[in-house]
Amino acid sequence: MSPQAVRPSTAPAATPTAVANAANATTTANATTASTVATASASTAAAPAAAVPTATGTTATAIAGTTTVAAVATATGSGTTKAATAAEPTRTADTTPGAAEPGTTRTGTARTALAPAAPTPAAAPPSAPAPHTSAAPDSEGQPGPTAALPGLPQALTTRARTLAGAVRRRCADLAGIESPSGDAPRLNALAEELAAGFRATGATVQREPGPAGDHLVLQWEGRDEALPHLLVVGHHDTVWPAGILSDWPVTEQDGTLSGPGVVDMKGGLAILEGAFALLADLGQRPHRTVRLVVVSDEEVGSPDGRRLVERQLRGAAAVLGLEPPHADGRLKTARRGSTRVRLTVTGREAHAGNDAAEGVSAVDELVDQLVAVRGLVTQPGTELNAGRISGGSRANVVAGRAEAELGLRFATTEAQRRTLDSLARLSALRPGARVRTEVLSSRPAWPERSANPLLRHVRSLAAALGQQLDGAPAGGAGDTNLPGSRGLPTLDGFGAIGGGAHARHEHIRIDQLAPRIALLAALLAVPLPWLRDRSEG
Repeated sequence: MSPQAVRPSTAPAATPTAVANAANATTTANATTASTVATASASTAAAPAAAVPTATGTTATAIAGTTTVAAVATATGSGTTKAATAAEPTRTADTTPGAAEPGTTRTGTARTALAPAAPTPAAAPPSAPAPHTSAAPDSEGQPGPTAALPGLPQALTTRARTLAGAVRRRCADLAGIESPSGDAPRLNALAEELAAGFRATGATVQREPGPAGDHLVLQWEGRDEALPHLLVVGHHDTVWPAGILSDWPVTEQDGTLSGPGVVDMKGGLAILEGAFALLADLGQRPHRTVRLVVVSDEEVGSPDGRRLVERQLRGAAAVLGLEPPHADGRLKTARRGSTRVRLTVTGREAHAGNDAAEGVSAVDELVDQLVAVRGLVTQPGTELNAGRISGGSRANVVAGRAEAELGLRFATTEAQRRTLDSLARLSALRPGARVRTEVLSSRPAWPERSANPLLRHVRSLAAALGQQLDGAPAGGAGDTNLPGSRGLPTLDGFGAIGGGAHARHEHIRIDQLAPRIALLAALLAVPLPWLRDRSEG
């Protein structure tokens, strides 16, 4: 099968997206009703469906989950599920001649039709409890995952399969908007596109200016606003330079979608948008307030975006990351520390033939310093990568300046501290040379913990959805290092399953989109268990 280019594009910017139907429309879009998944437990009641706002524009297709579906009403203690419907205020669709068909991108400034999708049948409760699933009440007095919302797993799984095609297209659209770290105009264009898509699922959006591109802080109201919020972290910058799409377009082939940034992490952003669209389809809101921070500088260590993540950590019940999981789909339960360091050497220029003795070579000094630095990183779990080296001007001129950018990884916080202290004390080996060490960005190590109630909870939800899921430590670093290092309940890897991050074979598996959409939607909708040690209060 020959590869099919999905969205080859070299445009440096894009306008906000039109809100289009998610999938499989069967009726005209003159008015819609949304359903609710109602639960008749003493402590959890379904919230009324909220209207999904629209955004206008000319490029990518967002995932707007406006459907007519059967509600799932649960009778507590009866073990039965009944079909019902809940009306929602009428939304008038675009009646302009030539209005876009569902699932397509419409060009122009008129409002895009919000066509309803095919009805989803009422889900029957499972005949037997899923493995690893507890129905015991949690710390907030809510039932366990399957007891809280019986029938929801089947509804989520069925609807996620329907939405998977729209999420795949959304990922391709986002990857078609180039967003290299440091390129503020391109990053801001993508931020606008993301804001429009998430706003269509009910989010409030705040743009936070940054020196190399705007960040986003988004919030969805929960059914119980008194509960601590759930924090999700992501990023919209990539390692790929502007113009990469001219020779590497976004391509679909043999069940995969490949292209710059599809797995790291535009796939994760598209999946989260799909999860919220799914909940909107079912008339649901998250159980608690959800906040999402999307930073524009994660690939260079989040030197500015870190402040936003740190600000939202206060009062968070748990933190989820949208980075890709392990290749086999396992979540990431720990990460190594990561630090970027720049070594700058200043020497003295001179003619390399006539006055070589008058010069001090910054390049020679840097080479010797790098040899010395390599000897410092002999501790287990510590790695050094000399990622970039530059210096000098001409072969017949003694180099007056040279520098190297180093990437260091640490298994423990103690190894990180000792190594950085040693680097800070570097001194010149040649008379007349000067060496300066500058930390460009640093993330603390997030150690593995023996007890992980958040992972147990996610495994229970996955089992209820018919999925098998586990977790393991990861070698890379990200914005979840910060909450993880502080002991906050943290899991990463909720993004798209695939591989090749930062490489030319970067790709996502299309058949794994639906399970991830359903898993995230369930995690948003279902009450969290007690996640902290009882001694913490």
